[in-house]
This record gives sequence, structure tokens and C-alpha cells, in this order.
Amino acid sequence: MKNKWLKGILPLVILVIGFAAMATIEASGEKDEDNEPVDIRPTVKIETAIAEDYQVRITSYGEVRPLESTMVSAQVSGEVLTWHPNFVPGGLVFRGDTLFTIELDTYEAALLQAEADLSLARANLIEEQAKAEVAEREAKGSKVSDLYLRKPQMLSAQASIKSAQARFKIAQRDLDNCAIKAPYDALVVSRDLGVGQYVNQGSQVGELYNIESAEVSIPIAGFDKEFLPSDITQHKATISTKGYNAITREGKVARDLGIIDQSTRMSQLVVRIEDPYGLKSSVPPLKFGHYVEVSFAGKTLNQVYRLPQELVTNRIIWLLDEEQQMQPQRVEVLREEGTYFLISEGLQDQDILVTTLPEYPQKGMKVKIAEPKEDLVVQKLL
Repeated sequence: MKNKWLKGILPLVILVIGFAAMATIEASGEKDEDNEPVDIRPTVKIETAIAEDYQVRITSYGEVRPLESTMVSAQVSGEVLTWHPNFVPGGLVFRGDTLFTIELDTYEAALLQAEADLSLARANLIEEQAKAEVAEREAKGSKVSDLYLRKPQMLSAQASIKSAQARFKIAQRDLDNCAIKAPYDALVVSRDLGVGQYVNQGSQVGELYNIESAEVSIPIAGFDKEFLPSDITQHKATISTKGYNAITREGKVARDLGIIDQSTRMSQLVVRIEDPYGLKSSVPPLKFGHYVEVSFAGKTLNQVYRLPQELVTNRIIWLLDEEQQMQPQRVEVLREEGTYFLISEGLQDQDILVTTLPEYPQKGMKVKIAEPKEDLVVQKLL
């Protein structure tokens, strides 16, 4: 009977103990919540603003082109005897290389004839000089005419020598022009002749591009123009291509074209690159036709702030006041450069800039700082 009583009351005892334990836990939780309220302020990161001098970087784009191109022409008429093995499209020839030669026989004969005429003219002058000396001795101080003293004949003989010398120079030039030489280190663009072909004087037989220097003409927009240095010529520039095998070369700003394009309202600068094909150095070749990015240093701006663009929305940034409350601040954007804005007004040194904004930032919103001990600086890269 006693065992039956114990079996009946035991479940009730266990149930009472369970309710008591739950009540104790709930009471403890409510007490903890009352003692430790939850901080619902959003967490942000901050930076300290410091103004510094910043040198603007001007960037534009253009196509690499040869400094000059030449249409190769035959300077004399005749049959083509030989041509340089590199005088083919895509070939490289150097200054002074003989591109092709023309048959010499006719021009060698012309030179010999001119040389003979010059010798005859000199002989005639010597003869006239001798006759003039005889006439002067015979006159013995008497008053005689210039004709008697053979002065006209002397002048005629001297003129004949000059005429013969001119024909000799022309014959020598024609003979020299039978070998057509490259005027500079060049890339052969085209060739239109062959051995045995007869060419006339002035016939165009090929085209060369100068590879000693190349140029890139770049447009400068109006908002960049005011940041150009006062004297732009000879400023160093960096020329680079995009892609997997990117190429970077150095050049110099050669000149301003001095005009503004009527359709784009942009001015034009020309950047020169020496040895674009890398024939005289180990630099990578920069071929004609490459579309490249050109950048060079512009003016130095005094006391500006360089901020990432994502921190500026409609010219508004967010600052943190002494009570750790967010405050909007309107700023003056002086220039956009890459992914940054250059700020000239609206910020002061030691202003605390909020760099990670809450989802819905509001004026006077209280926040907590994620890393209060970290003091970062907003500044430009010199």
C-alpha cells in the first residue's frame, strides 16, 4: 500500500520541480535583460581628414602614328637591276640602305660627256687668257677697246666653264640617284616594282613609315584644360596599352596643335615616342595603329582632400560630431580623378569622416565606432 502511494505522488513531485526550475530561469533572464540593455546603434568606420597638396594626372587616349611617311619614287628613269631583300611590306630598312638600283650605263655615259665638256671649257678659257695677255702687251698702255683686249671672249669662256660645271653636277646627281636609299630607319608599307621593270622618273614605287619616332595625338577636354601646366612641352608622359601583354613606354609632350576641334570642342596635344619599335634598345615594340592610354602630370593643387567616390553622394558626405552623431556636410568637388573626388571646400582638417555608412543614414543618428583606436588619414598620393 505504501509503495502504491509513492508511485502515485512521485510524478507530481517531478512536475512541481520542473515548473519551479522554469520559473527560476525566466526570472533570471528577465533580470539579465533589465540589467544589460541591447546596443542597437549601427557600427561605422571612420577616418580623419587631412588636406595636402596633390598633383593632378591628365589621362587621354589616342592612336600611335608615324612621325612621317614617304612615298618612294624613282628619281631617274631606267630598268630596275636589284632591290633590297627587306624592301617588302612589313620589312625594316635602316637609314642609308639601298632600296633598289637602276641601270647605270646611260648615266655613266652622261657623266663622261659632262666631264669632257668641262675640260673643253677650261681649255678654251686658258686659250682666251693667253690671247688676252698678248693683246695687252701689244697695246703697251695705248687706249684700246675691250674687244681688242678680248674681254668679251674671256667672259664667254668663263660662262662656258660654269655651264659645263652645272651639267657635270646634274650628270653626277643622276648617276648617284640610280641607287635609291632609305632616308631614315623605316617600316616598309608597300612596294610596287621588280627586277627588269622599267620605271619612269617620278614614278611612285613604295611607301615608308619613319620608325625613328612616333606620335600620338590626344584630345584634351575642357574640364582637363584648366589643369594643364603653363608650359606643357617636353613634359614626360606614360604611354600604355591594355590587355594581357600590356606595353608601357615613356614619351614627351611635343606640342599643342593650337586648334580646337569644332565638333568635340577639344584641343589636341601631340606626344612623341622615340624608337617605337625598339630597334636601338630592349624596350617592347609599340606598333603603329596601337590604341594607347597617355597620362602625364598636370598642375599641383594646394590643400585638397582626396576621397573615394562612394563616400560622396550628390556632393554630400557624412561626418561624425563630438557626440558620435552623424551629420551631413555639403562639399565642393574640384575634380574627378579615377575612382576619387578631389574636394576643395566643405571639409576641414581633423574632421571625422564616416567611411562605412548605415543602410539609411540620417542626420543626428547615433553610431558606434568599429575600430576607435585606428586613426586613418584621408590624403592624396604624391
